[in-house]
Amino acid sequence: MADTNNERVGKALDLLKEGLAPFVDREVKAALADKQLNAADLQRFTSDPMLSKRPVGEWDVAGLLALMWETWNQVFRQILGPAERGLVGELRGHRTRWAHQEPFSTDDAYRALDSTHRLLSSVSSPQAGDVETMKMELLRLRFNEQARAQRRRTTSPLADNQATGGLPPWREVVSPHQDVASGQYQQAEFAADLWQVYLGGGVAEYQDPVEFFRRTFLTDSLRRLLINGVKRLSDNDGDPVVQ
Repeated sequence: MADTNNERVGKALDLLKEGLAPFVDREVKAALADKQLNAADLQRFTSDPMLSKRPVGEWDVAGLLALMWETWNQVFRQILGPAERGLVGELRGHRTRWAHQEPFSTDDAYRALDSTHRLLSSVSSPQAGDVETMKMELLRLRFNEQARAQRRRTTSPLADNQATGGLPPWREVVSPHQDVASGQYQQAEFAADLWQVYLGGGVAEYQDPVEFFRRTFLTDSLRRLLINGVKRLSDNDGDPVVQ
């Protein structure tokens, strides 16, 4: 079964965590050694107190992105540029949407995958290649969906006839009724005015029962309707209401 867009985003976030963790851990350790960052300050960079008790390399993707965002000037500004900082902020939003199980359209999912790929590529992460594969697969699926929709829109009855061996038009198989063929058919006369039939008016097709049923195909629904009508007229518990 194909992955949903939410599942694709979830897998991309897992790859983002794997790719970012070694990079963020290395840069934070370097900043701590250079006194650009205080070890005691790490705790305030995450809303999860448990993360501060673990090495940065073991943090989840939400903690890693929050740490990058909050310590950008002290740790990452000399390595990454404004575009990458924008990707960090955007990916924090995608991660929040995913964690809250909000739906992702195909375009939204592709945007999340593309931003993940760009950030991983900027830190030379090998996981960038896996995300690139996911992007290409999603593009292929979207292209196939668009191609199928286009074929449905452009398929004509003539094309259908050609595909099924050139079936002739229905008018050549079944002769239409005279009023239809002559152009005198009126849609308003398609349904009988039963009151006019009761009064003895209306066209012959509705006045003569033999002619009426000669032209009428007795479907199961019509059979049940007739049986119910006969029961009602004969006081034999027929339903007084016709749905």
